[in-house]
Amino acid sequence: MPGKKRKKNGFKRFLRLLALVLASVFLFTVFQVLTLRFVNPPFTLGTTYDRVLQVYKGETWHKPAWQWKPLDKISGHLKRAVLASEDQRFLKHHGFDFIELEIVLKDLFSSGKTRGASTITMQTARTLFLLPSRSMVRKLLEAYYTVLIELLWNKKRIVEVYLNTVDWGKYIMGAEAASQNYFKRSAGALTREQAALMAAILPSPRKWSPVKPDRHVQWRQKRIMEDMDKMPDL
Repeated sequence: MPGKKRKKNGFKRFLRLLALVLASVFLFTVFQVLTLRFVNPPFTLGTTYDRVLQVYKGETWHKPAWQWKPLDKISGHLKRAVLASEDQRFLKHHGFDFIELEIVLKDLFSSGKTRGASTITMQTARTLFLLPSRSMVRKLLEAYYTVLIELLWNKKRIVEVYLNTVDWGKYIMGAEAASQNYFKRSAGALTREQAALMAAILPSPRKWSPVKPDRHVQWRQKRIMEDMDKMPDL
């Protein structure tokens, strides 16, 4: 009997410890996300990982070009182009676009073609808080952070952080750095055509170029421009 009692008490202590750990993690992640609703992130986990990896390999670290640009100083053309390209139902869903996911699954089963169904919120969560990985744990954490972001931020803040932290080419992060690098102008002065080109390369910004677009990028630009007028102003 004493042995059983010790085991029972030990199990209760384990459950209390587990509950404490889970509560601490929850409060920490809420604090993380809530802070970034009001404070612009000074870095992303992705850029930190790149730096550590380059140092580990003995390579020279190249600091990404990055300049924060408030949402109201970014061209409306670019905001609409990015929504048209990346997440057309952004204002209608709560972080997960189940309509798009259904379309992706149908394409997969009918033609074997695969493509992403990540929303802008999911991409923001991935960029800010997670390391590059394809594990199930990372996917679960991405979903968790997506829920927190949708609960604690408004849609304008999500787009603002996304546009300022998204990878837009090798050593290029965010809309302002990309605009200056590709078109020698501010993100607020982009033309409709330039904005569509910048949005067109987002799925593969280190492979495609908006200043030397191949046929596929030109095709994407055309499709984005056709959809831009359907997108809301932010």
